[in-house]
Amino acid sequence: MSEILSDIKILDLTRVVSGPWATQLLADMGATVYKIERPVAGDDSRAMRPFWKDAEGKDTNETAFYLFANRGKQSITVDTAQPEGAALVRELAAKCDVMIDNFKAGGLKKYGLDYESIRKINPSIVYCSITGFGQDGPFAARPAYDSVMQAIAGMMSMCGEPDGPPMRTPLPISDVTTGYVAAVSILGALWHRQKTGQGQFIDTAMLDTTVQLNAQLAIAYLVMGEVPRRVGNVSPNIYPSGVFPTKNSEIIMVCPANRQYESLCKLIGRPELIEDQRFKTNVLRRQNRPELAVELTKAFVARTSEEWAELLENAGVPCGAINSIEDVFNNPQVKHRGIRIEVPHPSGRTATLMRSPLRFSETPVVHRSPPTLGQHTDAVLGGVLGKSAEEIARLRAGGIV
Repeated sequence: MSEILSDIKILDLTRVVSGPWATQLLADMGATVYKIERPVAGDDSRAMRPFWKDAEGKDTNETAFYLFANRGKQSITVDTAQPEGAALVRELAAKCDVMIDNFKAGGLKKYGLDYESIRKINPSIVYCSITGFGQDGPFAARPAYDSVMQAIAGMMSMCGEPDGPPMRTPLPISDVTTGYVAAVSILGALWHRQKTGQGQFIDTAMLDTTVQLNAQLAIAYLVMGEVPRRVGNVSPNIYPSGVFPTKNSEIIMVCPANRQYESLCKLIGRPELIEDQRFKTNVLRRQNRPELAVELTKAFVARTSEEWAELLENAGVPCGAINSIEDVFNNPQVKHRGIRIEVPHPSGRTATLMRSPLRFSETPVVHRSPPTLGQHTDAVLGGVLGKSAEEIARLRAGGIV
């Protein structure tokens, strides 16, 4: 059974999250991904704790960050800052279908690894460059970090309690979603190349992606001039919604339709709230939210979260327990979906990872281990570029690989 992208070769000059996440998605679909890492140090994420321990309990350079975004790739160590190292990368680019980087705009030009240089040796290359702010404009030269991007793109202004400070999500949401956008863009460009033979340049910016994540709230501003404010865990458009205290913890619940609100009122033993004129419609319930919140809180604290989850689910009211990560991996549906996986690691041990979210009926993902630093250097230099063992030894002695 052939994997979808089994004939596609990708040259990966990315590090940390956004670019590696994009290339991992493509590797999951069977693409060969040549990940270029710095000799000795490797990808920056190899130094970001927490570290995976070796068999003796000592820190390795396999970190949660690295394991998260580099499954299924081949690691080749090359010092691209040295002319001979950059030349090796160009040799490899000539044999690849896709090249991707997440350096600052124009950062690879001095090494002859930018799109204009690469397409001279490989005119059909699909070249994707991920930056914080795009290839040009007043912010193009700025470095980008996920938390900063959440602030600049407006997300933080809408997250947090109404009377509290702006908040960011602790997850690298800008990085990960930009990785998805880059992967989709690359697939689109490959399809275009298949039809026309033309390669092209893809300008993927974290700013574009993160602003898009504001979704309907951004459109409400563009169309109606409505500036969204922080509302905590409550939906800005629906009530009842949000987190409610229970007998033993909390639960999140949302009633997007009148019929679900009516089911909720019956469930908590307060059917009179259905006909209460303050709460007859979603608009009225939003306007009179403090009064309705008092009534709902009185009801929810009478039972445990587990009891409410079962009752609300049976009544057709969307709800969910607020799980810790430990709870998540003990969740029966998470277990059923097989999200936790074990893959053999080159060290001889087994790495516990998360399975790909890509699920195909005819071409299932084959989960492969993230590589150790430089694991595939000799094989790629020798088998793909035709370098002799003596030449590889010379390159290694000179710190080029």
